[in-house]
Amino acid sequence: MKDKKNFSEQDWKEVLTAEQFEICRKKGTELPFSGKYLDTKTKGTYTCLCCGNDLFLSESKFDSGCGWPSFSESLGDEKIKTQEDLSLSRQRTEVLCKHCDAHLGHVFEDGPAPTGLRYCINSVSIVLEENEES
Repeated sequence: MKDKKNFSEQDWKEVLTAEQFEICRKKGTELPFSGKYLDTKTKGTYTCLCCGNDLFLSESKFDSGCGWPSFSESLGDEKIKTQEDLSLSRQRTEVLCKHCDAHLGHVFEDGPAPTGLRYCINSVSIVLEENEES
């Protein structure tokens, strides 16, 4: 199988649903309060839907009230990357999977201590790998 880092747009269309493709590859956003992980309390690791890269631990998830799953920290700069996003006529910071460039959501500086960060992530972009003791 081809390394997903080298997938073409057509390759992604063949392995993702239309909604997954729109959000993960075309930088879309799921409707607020609609994602399957919004209220999930299950323990585990959230991974990239597209490539399986570990992104967030359930322990960093919190209820921000914004309508999307929110995390106070990622698993580090080797897992995610950020870039400026001016698509809505205002400056935001986009969060992407560092391995496959999947669009995950955005990060804001209004989260809880100690990081002060709120990673606002589309449920469609992630998969929860449950801990065995859960």
